[in-house]
This record gives sequence, structure tokens and C-alpha cells, in this order.
Amino acid sequence: MAGPIAPFRDFLKNESASGILLLIAAALGLAVANSPIADTYFAVLAFDFKIELPGIYLSLTVLKSINYCLMTLFFFVVGLEIKRELTSGNLATLRRAAAPIFAAIGGMAVPALVYLAIAGSVAPEGWAIPVATDIALAVGILALIGTRASQGLKAFLLAIAVLDDIGAILIIAIVYSTGVIFSWLAGAGLAVILVLVMQRIRIKSVYTYILIGAAIWYCFYRAGIHPTLAGVLMGLLTPATVQGEEVGIDIEDGELTLVERLEHRFHPLSSFIVVPIFAFANSGVALSQAALAAAFDSPIAWGIVLGLVIGKPVGIFLTSLAVARLKIAELPQGVTKTALFATGSTAGIGFTVAIFIAKLAFDDAPTQDLAVVAVIVGSLVSALVATLLFRFGGAKTR
Repeated sequence: MAGPIAPFRDFLKNESASGILLLIAAALGLAVANSPIADTYFAVLAFDFKIELPGIYLSLTVLKSINYCLMTLFFFVVGLEIKRELTSGNLATLRRAAAPIFAAIGGMAVPALVYLAIAGSVAPEGWAIPVATDIALAVGILALIGTRASQGLKAFLLAIAVLDDIGAILIIAIVYSTGVIFSWLAGAGLAVILVLVMQRIRIKSVYTYILIGAAIWYCFYRAGIHPTLAGVLMGLLTPATVQGEEVGIDIEDGELTLVERLEHRFHPLSSFIVVPIFAFANSGVALSQAALAAAFDSPIAWGIVLGLVIGKPVGIFLTSLAVARLKIAELPQGVTKTALFATGSTAGIGFTVAIFIAKLAFDDAPTQDLAVVAVIVGSLVSALVATLLFRFGGAKTR
């Protein structure tokens, strides 16, 4: 029998630890991009290759391989976490989900409006960049805060971050998928139906599901839809069936599901390998004096930074207070207004998904680099504000 599993605790623990590794990888990427070996770094990432087999054609670079292939595993884990939250977590019932749902909506809408107010006339396509929350770094900040943030507040933030991921996934699928080829999309739909049929007749071969997941990935790639969405889809399609005690025991609620088992297996791989590689490859921006001056004068950069630093906490704070006063939803027990605003600032740490969206929103490399710098600055300022509020601003939950 496998060892005991505590899905919520283990998730927070892994995300907290991986947040530190993520920061190290991002800092290393920045350092290398501004070092004597910068040309080699960029040349390796830009190295292109093609895979041509009967019925299969792929044209990728090393960077696209990371963003398309490796990040599929990241989004698979995201899909599993969404499924777990919907079936047995903080989003399992409408009463438990109401507060984070409304908070997440406010936390996505206000940053987008802030960005559009500042940069809408210049580059409206970047409106979704400050919408996202990086779960690893957000949870990492709360871990550093320790007992100043209650378990209920941590669960509240995690639910908001998961809902942000859902929003980001929908945005990627709807907004940043262009020129969709519906024949390939239909192929992906048939593959999904095949997964459902296989589940119905109780086929349990992991390799078969991996093969079909790869087929969905390829169909999305050829259809013009970002292929990482195949990972989300396979995570959501995973049945939340209860596993026997010979497989493992969930010490939190007594019932270990297949979703929790797979998340327990793949989450460390995603957190400690995939995300750091993504951060290293995508945070490498040449920070010349001219580039920094351009960022300082750019409405795009200011839209992203202020969207994360101001839009996120204000959106979450005002929406949460409004639904609580209208008795539409209940906030975590004992949460203070300062703690609520500090939680909103923590959600302003966009990083991984924000950088991911920035790469999709803009086609030219200089604007992408500008957006990445803005995401890094906005995330760091949000983290600093959240830490100061929790430690010195009286934000400790009662």
C-alpha cells in the first residue's frame, strides 16, 4: 500500500517549495541573457527543427518545445487541480465557492480594465496579461507569512488562483487561438469522445490515455489552438473515482480519488522541473539601458504593472466586501480588511501564466520582452506589498 496522501497540504507544500526554485530559475535566465554567453542562450532557444512522419508534421524551436510540450504537463496538473477543487475542494459546493468565484471575477476584470485604460489605445491585445495569478509564488508568499495567514485564507487564495487559471485557459482558447481549422478541431472532439467511451467501458491503460492525449495535442496544434490546452482537457476528463486503500489513503477526508492520486504523482514533476525550465527560458530578457528606458516610458509596461499591483488587490477586495455585505457569500472566518487586501496583493503575482499569455498576446520579440519585464516588476512589487501588509500592516487573520 502506498503512503498516506494529504492533497491540500501536499499541494501547498509543493507550490511553496517550487516558488523558490521558480525565482532562482527566472533570475538565472535574466543573468544569462545579460552575460557574455547571451548569444548562445538565445541561439539555443531559437534553434528550429521539424518532425515529418507519415500523417505528422511539426515545426518547432527549442523555446516552442518548452512552451508547447513541457507546459502541457503543467496545464495537465492545472486541470487536475481544477477537477479536485470542483469535486472535493473549495469549489465543491456553491456555498463554499461563492466568495472565491466573485473575488476571482473582480480580480480578473479590474486588472484588465486598468490595462485598457492605460494601454488600450496602443496595444489592446495585452489586456489579459495582468489577469493571471501564479499559484506557486502566491502560495510561497503565504508560506513565508506562516501563521499570520489562516488556513481558511490560504484556501481562499488557492481557490481564487484556480479560478484565475480557468479564466486564463478560456482566454487562451478563445482570444489567442486564430485561424482555427475546424477539421482538426473535429478530430480533437472525436478523441475526447473516445476517452469518455473508454472510461465508460472501464479501460484503465495509462499508456492508451497518454496516446489519445497526444492525439488531442496534435489536433489542437494543427487546428490553430494552443496545444497545451490538451493537458487541461485531459486533467478535467480524469474521473474522480475513489481508489482502494491498497493504492493509498487520503488522510484529509478518508477518500483518495484518481484525480488526487495523479496530482500527487505529477505535481512535483511539474513544479520542480517543468515550471523552472519555463521560467529560465522565458524570463531571459536583455536589460540594456535603452530597453529599461523604453519600458519606463511604455504604456504597455505601466498597464501590466499597475494592473497587477493595483488592479488585482482592488478588484478582489471590493468584490469580496460587496458580496459579503450583500450576504451573497461568506468570507473566510476571522479575515480582516487588511488581510483581504493583502491576499489580493498576493494574487497580483502573475509570473508564469502572465508571461505565457504575454508570449501569445504580442508577436514581435521587443514587445514580448517589454511585457515580460513588466510582469516581473509587477509581480515583485505585489509580493513586496503583500509581505509588508501581512507582517507590519496588521493583516493577521483573527
